[in-house]
Amino acid sequence: MTAIFLREFKGYFNSMLGWVLTGVMLLFGGLYFTAVNLQGGYTDLSYTLYSFIIVLLIFVPLLCMRSFAEEKRSRTDQLLLTSPVSIPGIVMGKYLSLLAMFAVPLGVYALYPLLMKALGAANFAASYSGLLAYFFLGAALIAVCMYLSTLTENQIVAALSGFGVLLVCYLMPAIQTLFTAGSSLALVVFAIILGAASLIIGLRSRSLVLGGGVFAVGCIALAVLFSVRSAALTTAFSAVLGALALFEPFLNFVNGLFDVTALVYYAGVAGLLLFLTGQALEKRRWN
Repeated sequence: MTAIFLREFKGYFNSMLGWVLTGVMLLFGGLYFTAVNLQGGYTDLSYTLYSFIIVLLIFVPLLCMRSFAEEKRSRTDQLLLTSPVSIPGIVMGKYLSLLAMFAVPLGVYALYPLLMKALGAANFAASYSGLLAYFFLGAALIAVCMYLSTLTENQIVAALSGFGVLLVCYLMPAIQTLFTAGSSLALVVFAIILGAASLIIGLRSRSLVLGGGVFAVGCIALAVLFSVRSAALTTAFSAVLGALALFEPFLNFVNGLFDVTALVYYAGVAGLLLFLTGQALEKRRWN
């Protein structure tokens, strides 16, 4: 696992990708820190982190796109899967290297409260708890995009699918408002989500017929359920969608609350997606 971690981490900085992505995060972090904290007078770094949280929608997919997709494209995944390293070791080695890449700009952000204190005042408790939550949020997003990278051998497809999934998670609070009793918009959004799930099933099984079949059956079931139990279904599904709003729990830290359940939620999401990543690799090993 250590060898994979070192190989992956050094690989990012041996290419332009690692330097560019780190530079972009530092650029946005510096600009928003200057505008929000130094000029705006806020003593809490959480406001700054939340202000440019949308940057993660681009940063994380680009960071993770090559993790497994490049291995599959170059056919080096077979060497990796037949190496003495276990599947969990492969997954954790790559995952920890991505976390380390994400932690590099966060290490610079950790200096910002000290700078605020030197120039006036800083809320250390709120700032560093917000920074911790930001790291946990990034850990969950990285796990999502790393899993998506196992579904394709094209890095561009991996990046676009990661961006699409994270964008849906970002917009999920607004999407939830569409799910009112008898809402036709809810039916359309549900069909779109069903289509995305069917596409993932088709990619994993390498059978577009299976993915299309799942989508067709799901659409029929969806139409029947909406015609019979519209109110109950929209309410229940809205609650499920709330669990997919990955960015929403971070707001508690922006509001000055140290929410342990949010950290547990992010850790749970990361754990689930890492497990699915391991299962995808295990299937590829035996194929």
